[in-house]
Amino acid sequence: MKKIILVRVGEIILKGLNRPVFEEKLVGNIKKSLNGMGKIDVIRSQGRIYVEPAEEDYCFAEAMERLTKVFGIVSVSPVWKINSTFDEIKSNSVDMVKDLIPKNGFRTFKVEAKRGNKKFPMESPEICRELGGHLLDNFEQLSVNVNNPDFIFYVEVREFTYIYSEILPANGGMPIGTNGKALLLLSGGIDSPVAGWMIAKRGVEIEAVHFYSYPYTSERAKDKVIELAKILASYCGQIKVHVVPFTDIQLAINEKCPEDEMTIIMRRVMMEISERIANKVGALALITGESVGQVASQTIQSLVVTNIVVDMPVFRPLIGMDKNEVIERARKIGTFETSILPYEDCCTVFVAKHPKTKPKLEKILISEKELDIKDMIESAIENTEIIRIPV
Repeated sequence: MKKIILVRVGEIILKGLNRPVFEEKLVGNIKKSLNGMGKIDVIRSQGRIYVEPAEEDYCFAEAMERLTKVFGIVSVSPVWKINSTFDEIKSNSVDMVKDLIPKNGFRTFKVEAKRGNKKFPMESPEICRELGGHLLDNFEQLSVNVNNPDFIFYVEVREFTYIYSEILPANGGMPIGTNGKALLLLSGGIDSPVAGWMIAKRGVEIEAVHFYSYPYTSERAKDKVIELAKILASYCGQIKVHVVPFTDIQLAINEKCPEDEMTIIMRRVMMEISERIANKVGALALITGESVGQVASQTIQSLVVTNIVVDMPVFRPLIGMDKNEVIERARKIGTFETSILPYEDCCTVFVAKHPKTKPKLEKILISEKELDIKDMIESAIENTEIIRIPV
């Protein structure tokens, strides 16, 4: 008998002939997520992935918590790996249930069996019936409840047999690195980390760009963004954050452009800089946390004027979500408490009292002629700091 971790995949099984490519990437991501925890073997077999630690004192709880954050995994279970004979199944099942009952106070159960090994002499219903009876004989306090049991005892008969009772849900999605790279415009707010998480879930590798307006925004504001990137890295793997000095650009826009156009012009410059960085690092799209109508710069008219300044696609996964939905997702992924820390980002300084909600491109272009945008962008990119966030 050996304790290991069973990893279940989701969409990957639909990939046909390309499935091995996705599985190989997922196996690599699993190994990265468990790096530093001890030696392991990661084995693929019959649509399952198994993590087998080399040490008996391996920290299964931490390993499973990490694995639930790996995109491409739909659930994980701590399982006992045993030989595929019914005598082995019966004796080890009794040992396992002996541990379960005092820990959880279970009174009712049912058995669910899958027979992947067709050479095994008993079919699934027979395994359930015989094993259920064996457990009843050994535990007088237990009774069967097929509709609402306190616990389900799972048996998977394959080359080896795996018995378990716990299933921890994960996030699903596709393995990071299977769908290219995109650049996330990461502010210190609630929305952008959620947007990055949602796109990364589709297998997209992400890097981030943050616009930093020191001294109008504090060092703590920058630290807050780095902390958000660390939380994202626990799902997405290593992330590079490009910290762009934005103070001089904001001051120039504030001085030379109409007040009600400042926000939209600032967003356009951000998008231009982001596209330049994206091209430099091999990203094929930008990601923002914008939602239609949430603020003045996110009306449809404003988004059109902002979009037109770049050539690459802009992914906006929150576009149809309301704030409560975004907050709920932020709480789920663990970014909310950091996002609401009271340290301002560059989007909260030099804010117009009455920003335009229906900007006209031709008027924005006239206002931008007052700025030396090309030189400002070159200077900002040249002085950008790159921070590598490890897993």
